[in-house]
Amino acid sequence: MNSAFLGLGGMGHGMAANLHKAGLLTAVYNRTTSRAEDFAGEHDVRVVTDPAEAAAHAEAIVLCVSADDDVLEMVDALCGALTERHVVIDCSTVASDTAKEAARRVGETGAAFVDAPVSGGTEGAKNGTLSIMVGADEAVFQRVTPVLEAMGAGITLMGPIGFGQATKAVNQIMVAGINQAVCEAMRFAAAMELPLDKVVDVVGSGAAGNWFVNHRGKTMVKDVFDPGFKLKHHHKDLGICLHMASLKQGKLPLSAKTREEYEQLMADGHGDEDISALYRARADLFDK
Repeated sequence: MNSAFLGLGGMGHGMAANLHKAGLLTAVYNRTTSRAEDFAGEHDVRVVTDPAEAAAHAEAIVLCVSADDDVLEMVDALCGALTERHVVIDCSTVASDTAKEAARRVGETGAAFVDAPVSGGTEGAKNGTLSIMVGADEAVFQRVTPVLEAMGAGITLMGPIGFGQATKAVNQIMVAGINQAVCEAMRFAAAMELPLDKVVDVVGSGAAGNWFVNHRGKTMVKDVFDPGFKLKHHHKDLGICLHMASLKQGKLPLSAKTREEYEQLMADGHGDEDISALYRARADLFDK
């Protein structure tokens, strides 16, 4: 299934590269055209300068953009060129109601829509090991599975449109809690004057083991916060989670607290760092 990729940011670049590796990628688009041109030069694919052009070169059009408004803007740009042969696959992280609205607009053209947010950070995007949570019609899901499998290792149909994004929201809420726990625990370990690399290895192989401590524990304690998942993006995602909870008259106190702490870190210039930069906010837990 020939595919075009729209949005070559930190996640999109690796995902598009894996589509190319699978022989499925025909065209790319990015708002900053130079980024698309650099990618095309490296992978020998076509650059389109208007999202609608992608529909002429691919049946599957994959989106990976930053925010809800960006998704709807891309969908609106595409709609004039979509036909029944097309499927729009949105791998962005947005609210479930945004996914439903995007699907409605795409559906009016006769094309199909899949909401397919991903988890696994830039490492997962580069290595093709992303977890992809899908909301789609069963028949459409079967049709696009080869495209999704080129980008991820765990592809799960969660239900109809909106269920993919709702599952991603669950993921992001859990990430907030894990981030909080690991940062606090590693500050405690440092205060106890423990050998921190050994601590990560020991707890990472036991009941407290998790992806975050195993992949970020050793770097955070060295104050290295190269982004795998930017703090400002998780801040945005937690805002989506809070919005979705409010639609159900619910609250997410841990997510709200984490988001507030991210806001201070962003104000201090750390928004482009990895979310493990929350470790900075735990420096005051123990007197020096």
